[in-house]
Amino acid sequence: MRYFLELSYNGKAYHGWQNQPNAISVQEVIEKALSTILKEKISIMGAGRTDTGVHAKQMYAHFDFDGDFNDHELLYKLNSFLPKDVALHRIFPVKADAHTRFHAESRTYLYRIALQKNVFNFDEAYWVKPKLNIKNMTEAANILLEYKDFQSFSKSNTDVKTYNCNIMAVHLETVDNELHFTITADRFLRNMVRAIVGTLINVGLGKLEVTDIHRIISSKNRSEAGYSVPAQGLYLTRIIYPESIVL
Repeated sequence: MRYFLELSYNGKAYHGWQNQPNAISVQEVIEKALSTILKEKISIMGAGRTDTGVHAKQMYAHFDFDGDFNDHELLYKLNSFLPKDVALHRIFPVKADAHTRFHAESRTYLYRIALQKNVFNFDEAYWVKPKLNIKNMTEAANILLEYKDFQSFSKSNTDVKTYNCNIMAVHLETVDNELHFTITADRFLRNMVRAIVGTLINVGLGKLEVTDIHRIISSKNRSEAGYSVPAQGLYLTRIIYPESIVL
């Protein structure tokens, strides 16, 4: 049987989602917990790879297991075993070919920009000291909806077949002295959201004009775009799957 796990984690202590040879990952601690409680080696496949320090409010992973277990009891045991910065929320059976990565229809990321110094959120948001022109940033963000190829915002030397992404929605809003940037797409390139946010901040600071976004995207050159903002402000917040994969 194949099962999906719905989970969340604070990424501060981890070197990203994916297993690393000499560093701790979220995948590693979940596999260890599952293997210990189910008493056999369990490997999981995540919906994507978050980088070092990036958080997830909603993430999915799948695993295969032929034995029997009580969903609620297993969930309770796993959460008791896992560290405080990783939480499992649901375990449910899916079709045998269901895949957390390939069957995801959309993913949504949130980036939190602190607009003033706050001693309680420096691990959770990125403080930008100068005043930002949020109107110009919003206009620049909406230009993203006109394009498909986002090579300019991709990490260099990334082994991908295409740089095309279907961005479905972008949104900027002020929430309690923070600026929240939300973006939804069918897929994302390595470092894409952090590079987009860095570019939008440069627009907000007046270092770039709103219309420069057209030039940056058309250039397909990472060096034309803005800097990559720090990881602590980035959250994977939602992943959508077709209902047809669930048993």
